[in-house]
Amino acid sequence: MNLFANVSLPTIDVKAKTVLLAEGKVAAHLYVVRQGCVRIWLHHRGKELTAQFFVEGEAVASLESFMTGEPSEFTLETVEQCTLEVLTKAEFDRLLAEHAGFREWFQQLTTRRLIGYVHHLLAYIRDTPQERYQRLVKNRPQLLQRVPQHYIASYLGITGVSLSRIRNRK
Repeated sequence: MNLFANVSLPTIDVKAKTVLLAEGKVAAHLYVVRQGCVRIWLHHRGKELTAQFFVEGEAVASLESFMTGEPSEFTLETVEQCTLEVLTKAEFDRLLAEHAGFREWFQQLTTRRLIGYVHHLLAYIRDTPQERYQRLVKNRPQLLQRVPQHYIASYLGITGVSLSRIRNRK
């Protein structure tokens, strides 16, 4: 995280396809991605639906579960080999209480997440799959090189075949 000189978080190295949090479990950790890519996904009608991707410098958790202690609706899984900083709920609560800078960082994090999810929802409502793909290419091109295409298709709300057609139209 490197937000404070006096805060040192433990790091872990995990292999690709490691489940950090399973759907239905309570989130006990918040992770900051130092290297790699993590996705959040859920099961719906027998399919995996990708909600978001997180890369270097981004914090990832099932925030709803982490903050409330309720079971998570999501699974957190590494897409690539990752190095992650790990923050427990107890350490999170301590930092929130003791460090104004941490509170500001967390407020910015939650604001960015909320805005990102609103944009993603609006894209599903008003944009075509082609437009959603073009927005991803424009805003997060690195994901196209790092993330398997079936995860990209899931994130865009389309099938792998549809994604292939869209990519071939360029």
